[in-house]
Amino acid sequence: MKIIHTADWHLGKTLKNMPLIDDQNFILNGEFMKIADDFQPDAVIIAGDVYDRGVPPVDAVNLFDEIIFKLNEKKIPVLCIAGNHDSASRLNFAGRLLAQSKFFITAKLQENPATITLQDKFGDVYFSLIPFFEPAELREKISDETVNADTANKFYVAEARKKIPAGKRSVAVAHLFVTGGVSSDSERKFVGTVENVSKYNFSAYNYVALGHLHKAQTLHSDAQNFIRYSGSPLKYSFDEAKHVKGVTLVEIDGAGKVTAKNFPLTPRHDVRVVKGTVNELCRAERTEDYIHAQIVDNKNALSAADRLRESAFPNLLSLEFTADLFAEKIESPTKIVVREGVSPLEHFIDFYEYANKEKMPAAYREAMEGVFKSLDR
Repeated sequence: MKIIHTADWHLGKTLKNMPLIDDQNFILNGEFMKIADDFQPDAVIIAGDVYDRGVPPVDAVNLFDEIIFKLNEKKIPVLCIAGNHDSASRLNFAGRLLAQSKFFITAKLQENPATITLQDKFGDVYFSLIPFFEPAELREKISDETVNADTANKFYVAEARKKIPAGKRSVAVAHLFVTGGVSSDSERKFVGTVENVSKYNFSAYNYVALGHLHKAQTLHSDAQNFIRYSGSPLKYSFDEAKHVKGVTLVEIDGAGKVTAKNFPLTPRHDVRVVKGTVNELCRAERTEDYIHAQIVDNKNALSAADRLRESAFPNLLSLEFTADLFAEKIESPTKIVVREGVSPLEHFIDFYEYANKEKMPAAYREAMEGVFKSLDR
């Protein structure tokens, strides 16, 4: 069986207030659809976080509708679960009706966990659809007094396994944090290890298609048990700048052995972090990528963002001034000392040097002298 495993589309997301819906449309209607045509999968998995928030914008809903319709036209079954960013009630709408068109969506926990059976030339493959849920939702069903993400998931997976005949090939689809995974800034965080789930809960499955972590990564692989995050199709924070985004192409042979590989996607705009002086970055090759700039000097800090946008980075989304390499560092008192009988300019210089722990550069002093002279007129 051939499967395209994807997750964490986060339709409707913004990056530093930049709407990404056009970038999402570009990647899903472009390369993603081409992969579907070339790979000819028996199924597409979307492992949660279809949308970026519970009430998604209209253009995000329209894009999801368009992609699912196109996959249906290609007669490719789609298996989809809700993630922690999705509204389970909204995503679950018309789920039973859509199943008649091979769009299988599970957004809520079920009394009998959802199990979908698909066929290939070797026979049946059983899919357990495990949406994101809060452990408290299973509190009444678990005899153990300690109900956390791990114990709740272990219980639910055991219930799902009851519907899968012994010796049959099987796939689990889940949206959660498996211990050992590497997270990113753009994921919704929980405190400590409260959300951690053991990979051993899924040891009976041939392939485990995970969502939630945005970095593509394999957590376990042997002859009969392969556990993987596909990662998000786009970079959703500057912390993800070095990620290789894509989808995972999965093949399961008749004996249940799995091969899985990342197929990279080329975005409309890359997400990058650049570092240098203002003058150096202004001389960089012009690019449409989404940029976070790290400025290592303060000699040309005035209007730095405007200058960078006009020269090299029209899509500069944020910048920061890192530790200064050039200014003369000084020891400053723990509290500011107000000197008697000095000019307002000298008071300002005292405050600057107290706050920045460095001598005010000559260019700054000259500029401020001009400001104070204009105020005296």
